[in-house]
Amino acid sequence: MNEHVSRPDKRVPSAFANRLLNGEHPLRVYRDLRGLTQTALTDLSGVNRIQIAEIEAGRKSGSVATLHKLAEALAVTVDDLLG
Repeated sequence: MNEHVSRPDKRVPSAFANRLLNGEHPLRVYRDLRGLTQTALTDLSGVNRIQIAEIEAGRKSGSVATLHKLAEALAVTVDDLLG
């Protein structure tokens, strides 16, 4: 687990849950939930910011390795990011 992100509470506030239910990309929702910019998530995960933007926009899906890095940085599972 990334030493910079503590394991947050597993509950998702209703405003964020609604965003997930309305089809917003989970990566964006969890990044916002953690209060991170794309640049901060880049620093935590080692994933390029452009790649994060492409995944959030739905233009790219990201490799398993990329999703694993992002999930670890956000303290969620890869399944959480797949929606």
